[in-house]
Amino acid sequence: MSEIQFSRHPSIRGAYVLATDQWFPVRRETVFSFFGDAANLEAITPPWLRFEVLTPRPIEMHPGQLIDYKLRLHYLPIRWQTEISVWEPSYRFVDRQLKGPYHFWVHEHTFEEQAGGTLVKDRVEYKVPGGRLVHACLVRRDLERIFTFRREVLERHFRSSIV
Repeated sequence: MSEIQFSRHPSIRGAYVLATDQWFPVRRETVFSFFGDAANLEAITPPWLRFEVLTPRPIEMHPGQLIDYKLRLHYLPIRWQTEISVWEPSYRFVDRQLKGPYHFWVHEHTFEEQAGGTLVKDRVEYKVPGGRLVHACLVRRDLERIFTFRREVLERHFRSSIV
C-alpha cells in the first residue's frame, strides 16, 4: 500500500476508514515494542499538535488500560482518552477513543513478519462531528499530515536502528 488511503466505512453511515502500511527491516518484536510504548506517541506525532501523554509512566499495556492525552488542533485545546481494547503482544493491538474530538475512533495496529522484516498495518475507523464537509475540509487533510509525519519519523527510526 505504502500510502495513506481513505474510504467510506462499509457499514456505518457517515464514517470513514484510514488505512496505511509500512515495512521495516526489523524484527516484529522490536517494532511492536516501540509501538506498544505509549510514550513513543509523542515522538511520532507532529510538533504542531503539541501532543502530550498525561497518564503517568510507565504505562502497563493490557486490555482495559486507559491513556489520557492533551493536544492542540487548530488552536483548540483537546483532551483525549483512549482505551486499549485488544492487546496481543507482537501481533496487534487496538485503541479506541472514549473521550475526544471524534464521534468514534478505533485504531487497529497489526504487525506481520514479511520479507525478513515487519509489515505494520494501521486501520482507523472514525466518524467526525460535522459530517462530510468537516471531513473534506479539515479532518482528512489533518490526518494525512499526521500520518505522513509519522511515516517519516518511523522510517528514520527503524532504518537507523539497523545500522
